[in-house]
Amino acid sequence: MGRCFRVFVSSTFSDLRAERKASQRAILELGHMPAGMELFPAAPDSPWKTMMEEIKASDYFVLIIGGRYGALDETGLSYTEKEYEYALSLDKPVIPLLHRDPNQLPRDHTETDQRAWRKLQEFRTRVKRRHVCVFWDSADDLKSKLIAGLTAAIRKHPAPGWTRTDDVLDG
Repeated sequence: MGRCFRVFVSSTFSDLRAERKASQRAILELGHMPAGMELFPAAPDSPWKTMMEEIKASDYFVLIIGGRYGALDETGLSYTEKEYEYALSLDKPVIPLLHRDPNQLPRDHTETDQRAWRKLQEFRTRVKRRHVCVFWDSADDLKSKLIAGLTAAIRKHPAPGWTRTDDVLDG
């Protein structure tokens, strides 16, 4: 009887499309279910309420940080950082994947505003202090490191996951 885990992928969006696609593919290849904002259906709830529900329903939280701090909420916190903080408040196992050198990313994939760049650097520093982070250079590199990180997290931090009902009823 195998378990399937729901894995929430958090990152900025427009600059990390290829990386998000690679991460979703990695999660699916491992037999698990990815969750993330591009997979949300139209709904009457606010985006933040929907994100909170999705994170709460997830077993693991993948944090991908590239070269952008991202869209800000009304308090000036990026939604990526807000999702991360919410996942921590729920004690979700976090798999942090940071770009090795955001200065080397194409200019349209990085912050051009100095204040946003500083907030990104502060966020990266906080994440590095709290977790063992892995660093990636490309979407393919990210995919392989996510597979290793998620596999280790599942082994070290077992979560409830999902099991087919016929597996439970037959067992």
